[in-house]
Amino acid sequence: MARKRWKKTHPRDMQEAIRLCLDYAVHRHNRSVARVGDLVGVSEWVIYKWMSEGSIPSRRIRPFEFACDATYVTEYLGHSAQKLIVDIPSGGDVSQDDLLNLQTVCNQAVNELTRYYRGEADTPDVLETVTRAMRELAGHRENVIKTDAPELPMFSGEDT
Repeated sequence: MARKRWKKTHPRDMQEAIRLCLDYAVHRHNRSVARVGDLVGVSEWVIYKWMSEGSIPSRRIRPFEFACDATYVTEYLGHSAQKLIVDIPSGGDVSQDDLLNLQTVCNQAVNELTRYYRGEADTPDVLETVTRAMRELAGHRENVIKTDAPELPMFSGEDT
């Protein structure tokens, strides 16, 4: 059986988003629809109804996605509203090599865009390269935010 590529899977409608969340829960966590329903606080038949209608109450979206450990419903809602959805990586210590890597990734994105507008590059390749650059920038954005509000070192064993 071929391995499912979850990161490259994007829902086209709400029914598919709900189905992808449930499929992910089964694939990755062996959670049945009944178990997901228990975690959300509804019966499995309610979840089947949401899927058949392509409708889920807004107050149930986050608990549902948390129970499935997937965010396809949120992704669909964002994309359907023409909004950009990118996972924000956690920040960390930055070295000179990290900044050089960021510059390299951004240059690659601009090069791919140039090739695309000339008709020399494929859409999936361009999207992947641009998204990678955006993720790298988002990680550095988080680092800058955390300098204003640093996290406390919990359970590190150091007295500060």
